[in-house]
Amino acid sequence: MDSRPPVSVVCAILFKEGRILLAQRPPGKKLAGQWEFAGGKIEPGESADSALHRELQEELGCSVRILRELAPVTHDYPWCRVVMTPFICELAPGSAEPHPHEHTELAWVKPEHLRDYDLAPADVPLVAELT
Repeated sequence: MDSRPPVSVVCAILFKEGRILLAQRPPGKKLAGQWEFAGGKIEPGESADSALHRELQEELGCSVRILRELAPVTHDYPWCRVVMTPFICELAPGSAEPHPHEHTELAWVKPEHLRDYDLAPADVPLVAELT
């Protein structure tokens, strides 16, 4: 059992016109080149939904409307244990289109094609729920 405290993170399963947004991790970061559902760490004292809104504004420059929260996913990476809270979302009315401020590239993907992408390991268990 890993004795390190888990890192709490959030991710957005952002839907638009039947497609889901994937973001490619940039060079120089852990999991560089892999694709993920955008999100990030929950700061101390921050709620999961507040973290999601903040992270998406920072990473993608967009605002979302949360439709529902999914069950958390736990994944053990060699460097840490991640407990990820996923949220099903859509762009908020009047939001800017997502732009890759901290990612190499963005892709809108049909759910049945998610497995065609080299996904970050923590995101893989969500694919079954989405297809």
